[in-house]
Amino acid sequence: QVQLVESGGGSVQAGGSLRLSCTASGYTYSRNWMAWFRQAPGKEREGVAAIYTSGGAQYYADSVKGRFTISQDNAKNTVYLQMNNLKPEDTAMYYCAAARFASGGWSNEYEYNYWGQGTQVTVSS
Repeated sequence: QVQLVESGGGSVQAGGSLRLSCTASGYTYSRNWMAWFRQAPGKEREGVAAIYTSGGAQYYADSVKGRFTISQDNAKNTVYLQMNNLKPEDTAMYYCAAARFASGGWSNEYEYNYWGQGTQVTVSS
């Protein structure tokens, strides 16, 4: 079992920054892939960024490239999502997720077995 706890959401104005944190506990081998997804009201959940924890490779959605950075602190079992130059369209509930494998693609939500409770990010114009 893996437990994920997110923190760091909030409300900011456009152009501002936030850093989300996701602290994991449980089997390490079940979280080779750590990712952030988001879901806005009335929209499908979408992959934002992912990191392959063993090698550190990072992946991003086109909509956030150059603005968001995913990173990890293995000593703290924590994955971060640094979000800069936030836009109103980034407003969503953000979820941390963990997977052992992601053969279907890092942004495929069905690859992820474990999910956090979510943290709200609201960006005002």
